[in-house]
Amino acid sequence: MKIRAIDRKLATFEPSGYVTAANISEFQAEITEAVKSSRYNRFLIDMSKVEFLDSAGLMAFVSSFRLSQSLGKGFSICSIPPSVRIIFELTQLDKVLPIFADRADFDQISDEQMAA
Repeated sequence: MKIRAIDRKLATFEPSGYVTAANISEFQAEITEAVKSSRYNRFLIDMSKVEFLDSAGLMAFVSSFRLSQSLGKGFSICSIPPSVRIIFELTQLDKVLPIFADRADFDQISDEQMAA
């Protein structure tokens, strides 16, 4: 799992391969620590390299989103492959979680919000 600090306020996570119960604990720990820290106030999960997501992986995203919300921080997801996006659609989480087509869409909306 890669975490990159883009600037002092935005952290991105780039999970890859299979995001399942077998490997989700590391991701969950990293993102929870980042969300709880005062270092970042926005988080972006770039899913472009994710091949498969199970219910445990999905619950990790929901848990991280809820934690971010409770702390008044932003949490978004981008670049979800079609084979993984269907899981978000079936669970209707695509209507709850801020999801962007790609990083450029996220950056454009973020720039517009900062300018406002």
